[in-house]
Amino acid sequence: MSVRTLCAIGAALLLGVTAAAKAAVSADVPYVPTPWNVVETMFDMAKVTAADHLIDLGSGDGRIVIEAVKKRGARGFGIELDPHLVKIAKEEAQKQGVAGRAAFAEGNLFTFNLHEASVLTMYLYPQVLMHLRPKLFEQLKPGTRVVSHDFHMDAWKPDLQREVPVPGKSYGPPVSALYMWVIPVNAAGTWSGQLTLGPLGEAPVRFEMKVAQRFQLPEIAASAGGVPLTISDAKMRGEEIRFNALQKRGDATLNLEFSGRISGETLNGAVRIPGAETRALEWAANRTERGKIRLD
Repeated sequence: MSVRTLCAIGAALLLGVTAAAKAAVSADVPYVPTPWNVVETMFDMAKVTAADHLIDLGSGDGRIVIEAVKKRGARGFGIELDPHLVKIAKEEAQKQGVAGRAAFAEGNLFTFNLHEASVLTMYLYPQVLMHLRPKLFEQLKPGTRVVSHDFHMDAWKPDLQREVPVPGKSYGPPVSALYMWVIPVNAAGTWSGQLTLGPLGEAPVRFEMKVAQRFQLPEIAASAGGVPLTISDAKMRGEEIRFNALQKRGDATLNLEFSGRISGETLNGAVRIPGAETRALEWAANRTERGKIRLD
């Protein structure tokens, strides 16, 4: 990612026209490549493999895309405003023998479709990230890993964060901050189904759950067999949802650990009772009313 690309995107965002980005990119601002140790750490955080399609926003000289293909066996695509940098990236991919799996195009990241990415990398100013954020939730599949160099996305807290030493960095302290998010499935809404407590000598009971979701953080209100559950440690990662629950049963308290996977309007998973020597209990539900993920 180049500093000139960042400035161009910022100008385009403020003026609302692609032409502004093309004009700004010609400004006399030096190109700053991403350090190699930062590139490698980004790959480690996202666990990039040969199964991935990595898209780099503001791909500069193409090093992130090319390295993902060479070192991790992934497919890669770079989107870049500067036509000169696009030309350099294509030539380098050809030279490195990876042109068949590493592609580059001149374009505006706000109009480019990101749906094919399983990993998204970027080095963009915060105000650009804030405008880009809704598009990530709209276009990226649940489970897609998003890694940002040096800049975070405000209220959307990262799932993973690291710092990498960068001696001689051209701005700020000699360190780069890296942030990673995993795009969550939409779990918001009302769910109804069954919770099988057969190993406890009970028949299946009705399970009800309401989920309010902000980014990847769910707030859950639930009941089993008409008895409220006290929810704690609720979290999501991609299509997975997990939480712990307590249910009062007379003078006793039942501890439950829920885990499940959401596919469309269906949830299937298991419930474990800590300390109980039983198989995982079955848990299934269907969404009866769909909600929206809050992105504020």
